[in-house]
Amino acid sequence: MVLLAQLKDEFITLFGNDEKLRAFFAPGRVNLIGEHTDYNGGHVFPCALSVGTYALARRRNDTKVKLYSTNFKELGVIEFDLTSLEYKREDDWANYPKGVVKVFKDQGFEINQGFDAVIYGNIPNGAGLSSSASIELVTSVLLKELFELNVDMIEMVKLSQKAENEFIGVSCGIMDQFAIGMGKKNSAILLDCQTLAYTYSPIELGNASLIIANTNKRRGLADSKYNERRSECERALRDLQSELSISSLGELTASRFEEYKHVIKNEIDRVRATHAVYENERTIEAVNRLKAGDIKGFGQLMNDSHISLRDYYEVTGKELDALVQAAWDEDGVIGARMTGAGFGGCTVNIVENDKIDTFIQSVGKKYQEQTNLKADFYVVDIGNGAREITDQL
Repeated sequence: MVLLAQLKDEFITLFGNDEKLRAFFAPGRVNLIGEHTDYNGGHVFPCALSVGTYALARRRNDTKVKLYSTNFKELGVIEFDLTSLEYKREDDWANYPKGVVKVFKDQGFEINQGFDAVIYGNIPNGAGLSSSASIELVTSVLLKELFELNVDMIEMVKLSQKAENEFIGVSCGIMDQFAIGMGKKNSAILLDCQTLAYTYSPIELGNASLIIANTNKRRGLADSKYNERRSECERALRDLQSELSISSLGELTASRFEEYKHVIKNEIDRVRATHAVYENERTIEAVNRLKAGDIKGFGQLMNDSHISLRDYYEVTGKELDALVQAAWDEDGVIGARMTGAGFGGCTVNIVENDKIDTFIQSVGKKYQEQTNLKADFYVVDIGNGAREITDQL
């Protein structure tokens, strides 16, 4: 593999020979449907991608960790010590692996030696395909294998989420880490975020493909609005709990919600909760449609998801709306919606194979005319989850 050979050369230049060098990979992810349902205890339907984060690593004989990313060459080698695992702004991207090392150690795993690592990611930066969770999971697998730790993938998923929540300070749900850790080739995962019960569903699109379109709009508002939406849903849940014995919005059917939504005092909170409840039902129904071979029905539910995210949850923004509307207007498009936190990032589209070239050209042109931004398009494959790939070195 040419890429790994290049990274190996980079490793040798920085850290000496390639003796005992091992290679690891964690994918990015895209969520097909079920947006902003994860932290509301609902269902999501993500899949792992064939793009992701590569790490070449080797144990050291001291307690130093030295990390280098070919994506951020200007930052050089970032170094820290196992005896001082603190978040440092100047350590930039390296705070993600550092946070994972810390939560593993705090959990009692024996990591008494450091390591050298060269890392490269081919997930488009800032696109909302979860490059941060990909870095966390590649670090988790690296630690498990280098230090022969007795830890399974579900536990690594939870520890990676904990690193993002507590060390990085981003209160994400578990979907990203779960999809990246547990991904399966040509399948998506229906995950109940409340219980972590999950099932794999084969993605059989017939004569169509998945295309991710990147708005190339930086998601400046996403973090603040994400926390705001979370708070609004938490308030709605508290109001509902005055009359219902539930622990999450994901436990409610749409009809039960309609019966009790009047107890939510704030109108905005009620609208946000409407999205969370109906999106959860949509996600379960979408998987049923897929199992029945009803790709068109699945695509319609994707479209409905975007409308709800636009009108009820208000997390789309003009760029995502322009990109999705241009897709809806195009012949051969089975479904299109925003994916990820919103306010920029990506859309996910199901497009008939013989219309792909026209789709990319036409949608790209319309989008640029409306926003003065150039969209990037990726025809993606669904791949396996985080793993060691030393045999490909």
